[in-house]
Amino acid sequence: MSELKPGDKAPDFTLPADGDRQVSLRELQGKSVVLYFYPKDDTPGCTKEAIGFSEAIDEFDAAGAVVIGVSKDTVAKHDKFRDKHDLKVMLASDESGEVVEAYGAWVEKNMYGRTYMGIERCTYLINSDGVIQQVWRKVRVKGHVEAVLEAVKAS
Repeated sequence: MSELKPGDKAPDFTLPADGDRQVSLRELQGKSVVLYFYPKDDTPGCTKEAIGFSEAIDEFDAAGAVVIGVSKDTVAKHDKFRDKHDLKVMLASDESGEVVEAYGAWVEKNMYGRTYMGIERCTYLINSDGVIQQVWRKVRVKGHVEAVLEAVKAS
């Protein structure tokens, strides 16, 4: 599958989310969507990233953007993660990995000489027409939320 890039139509999805909700890209038409993929609930980098997006949620709201975090964790894990860190972003559960794969976030990783498959930390900015505007791959958490917010405000 070819890598998604700006100008491509964002793959549609419907996923269960924290708080007994469901989220569908189609239903968010008319709003900008910040879709970020992360490896695992309650790990240091993922927690920092989720807290960062949560702290800036009012600014994303004001700019007309919805922020959705996606991992393969269960909704129950998402609920615990949200409650433990008072997160304000929606956390969608992709247990099957279909959406993670559709967005090219399921990649071969290498740690301590061991190769395995996992979720690459990446973010997609999808415009109100469902078209990918910007892609951040291999995200470093520090400064990322600010960069995404700047792109949302500029769009």
